[in-house]
Amino acid sequence: MEHQPLMGVSMRKMKAKLQSDLKRDGVDVPDALGMGTAMMLMFLYPAIPNPPVSPAAPLASAVAARAPGDGVDRISRLPDPILKNIVSRLPAKDAARTATLASRWRGLWCSVPLALVDAHIVPRGVRTDRMAPGGDDITSMVGVLVASRVLEAHPGPFRCAHLTRGHMASHQPKIERWLKLLAAKGVQELVFINRPWPLDFPLPASLFGCAASLTRLHLGAWRFPSTARLPRATRFQNLQELVLSLIIIEDRDLQFLIDKSPVLEILTVITSQTGNRVRLVSRSLRCVQMTMSALADITVVDAPRLERLFLWMITCSPRSDMRSRIKIGHAPKLRMLGHWQPELELEIGNTIIKVGTKVSPSTMVPSVKILALELQFEVHSEVKMVPSFLRCFPNVETLHVFSLNAPSGTPDLKFWLEVGCIDCVQKHVKKFVFQEFRGKRSELAFLKFIAERAQVLEKMVVMVSSACFSSADGVTAKLKPLISAKWVSKDCKLIVFKSQSTDGASPAWVFRIASDFSCSDPFDLLTAYAELSNDASVLHPSSTL
Repeated sequence: MEHQPLMGVSMRKMKAKLQSDLKRDGVDVPDALGMGTAMMLMFLYPAIPNPPVSPAAPLASAVAARAPGDGVDRISRLPDPILKNIVSRLPAKDAARTATLASRWRGLWCSVPLALVDAHIVPRGVRTDRMAPGGDDITSMVGVLVASRVLEAHPGPFRCAHLTRGHMASHQPKIERWLKLLAAKGVQELVFINRPWPLDFPLPASLFGCAASLTRLHLGAWRFPSTARLPRATRFQNLQELVLSLIIIEDRDLQFLIDKSPVLEILTVITSQTGNRVRLVSRSLRCVQMTMSALADITVVDAPRLERLFLWMITCSPRSDMRSRIKIGHAPKLRMLGHWQPELELEIGNTIIKVGTKVSPSTMVPSVKILALELQFEVHSEVKMVPSFLRCFPNVETLHVFSLNAPSGTPDLKFWLEVGCIDCVQKHVKKFVFQEFRGKRSELAFLKFIAERAQVLEKMVVMVSSACFSSADGVTAKLKPLISAKWVSKDCKLIVFKSQSTDGASPAWVFRIASDFSCSDPFDLLTAYAELSNDASVLHPSSTL
């Protein structure tokens, strides 16, 4: 998997970085409105899956590149199935060029499933940056024309089509034609991004013609068409992954996509323009992400295969009747949950979890093993929610806590001394990760609570805020009370990292890693990065600083 950027910088610093990158690439810096769009695109594009072909891939090894002494073309002597396999692994432009190699190759590219990526077919010298402001510029015009030629010329099927560089609003007749061709030619993976204005440009309803063949669908910067008049028999019968970025979509239409996708495993909604309420009744879903939304309600009604439920950078509404909520019903395999915030209402079964809620089997989710939460430790009303919340997840083995910066308040430093038993902390937590430690006494009180209660703790990772500490001596002084605490787990290691985050505004997040089931802990991106950089101090509870 190629490296993905870590998301966790403030909007101010993100804007400054984006301006710098645009200038470096020779792109005119847009006005405030255009800059806002470009910033949203910074989240949209990293979520796009890597295409199955790459123009940077070597076509031959060093040995194979040397011409044979007798000048015989041995590759062309290979059987058709092998030659077709070779051509199918090439970008569309290179696949088409194979027809000029020899008569043996003519027609092969038309007989294999094609991978069309518009970024690969734009001629040299034409600017292909994706962050450029909208408009019917040369990039869009050339990309659309070349993509149209490929779609018309190849008989299909298309193993994938990544159409991300065109200003679609300027080419409405062509994109209608594209979708009809892709439907007729059995496209399997479709990435369809409108770059980028207007953000509410209607997505043609001809998209639904692709429903039968699609296995992966990623849509960006569109207004989703109404599904009200579609035939009841419409089904995305092979769709396994759905990503909606910067989409305006009604709740009923999102529900339609879920209900009509019987093998859908991954659902990701990034920067919803409206904020969605999602009701999950699915026997196939395994991973759901709702991110950067002003309002996100998720009700897990019946999801027997759901393993991962993620919310990231959710802006909760101040209105009491519009609170964002996670409601967990039947999800017996739910293993990962986060990032929870105290203002994000949690309902389990038919019980809304509040301060002092008494736990019972009906208010517990015993399957969750990895849990992440964000907390303002200086805000006592938030801190008071944590014990009730943790008691709902009695078998958590890995606990992530991200300390959000907040104006200094008057925390109750004795609070954690008076908290009763929390099963997951005392009996099950083996790994505890605390991000953005700023040296506040309220943070230290919580760290000491974990150290003095977690009986099976094997590793405590503390990532100190780079903005709050200029030297190792400062970190040492602040952590002294933690080192001298009475650690109940004598074999636990305390590992101290300097955070890689620039200002600790929000936890790091990479959408594709979160939905990659080979990644055992998507919450642990910064720790993994820091461990690779070997920038850590490993201490034992018995150590003295």
